[in-house]
Amino acid sequence: MFRHDPARFLLIAGPCALESAPLCTEVAGALTGLQNRFPELQIVFKGSFDKANRTSLDSPRGPGLEKGLRYLAGVREGHGFPLLTDIHTEAQAGAAAAVVDVLQIPAFLCRQTDLLVAAARSGALVNVKKGQFLSPGEMRHVVDKLEASSATGIWLTERGTTFGYQNLVVDMRNFALMKAFGHPVIFDATHSVQMPGAGKGTTSGKREFVPPLSRAAVAAGADGLFLEVHPDPDKALSDGPNQIPLDSLAAVIEPVLAVWKALH
Repeated sequence: MFRHDPARFLLIAGPCALESAPLCTEVAGALTGLQNRFPELQIVFKGSFDKANRTSLDSPRGPGLEKGLRYLAGVREGHGFPLLTDIHTEAQAGAAAAVVDVLQIPAFLCRQTDLLVAAARSGALVNVKKGQFLSPGEMRHVVDKLEASSATGIWLTERGTTFGYQNLVVDMRNFALMKAFGHPVIFDATHSVQMPGAGKGTTSGKREFVPPLSRAAVAAGADGLFLEVHPDPDKALSDGPNQIPLDSLAAVIEPVLAVWKALH
């Protein structure tokens, strides 16, 4: 059963949406190269089969559960990475957990008790994004629900806090506050630079802030990073403005690892 190795730096990386099998293969190949270059990384491949909270009804959502899980299974077969995907309903938990190692609860759904219980009981590790509307202390109740439901593993992910309209800020105190609950805390650097709903029916973002925020989060105690990457973010199906170009990933990771090594 997959577990986080505290002696290695956790990197959850992959495209926002599972657009196609060739895209998954290209990204997984680049992550394999990154793993070879930085053996201290523990990489988990991520991808979403359904972007269920798109701003506009007309926005594309992804390949759906069945096809998306096939894409993810192909990544494991070809590259051997542990896998993570989001679920949005209790009914998806069992099917997804049969393929992936980590079920992720989206930020907007982090208080949904039945969804949390279903994810915990699936046998997969559960990663919960802290809602943009929650204080870090309120995540104690999320952890309680998962622990009471016998989750095999729990991760918490900071992804920014709503700051006025169409903007997010990251409170670096949140890493220490949530780590006090006894589980690894991850920084979602790409969603934290979103500008929700600011793109004329889509979400905008400022990817140039991903590198400095990533270094700051690790210095503040984050156990890992969540980064969405794409060969050509401006043509991505979703979240293009805040995804990292695939060929820039190593340049983001190298100084982050330097910070992590200095602390550990």
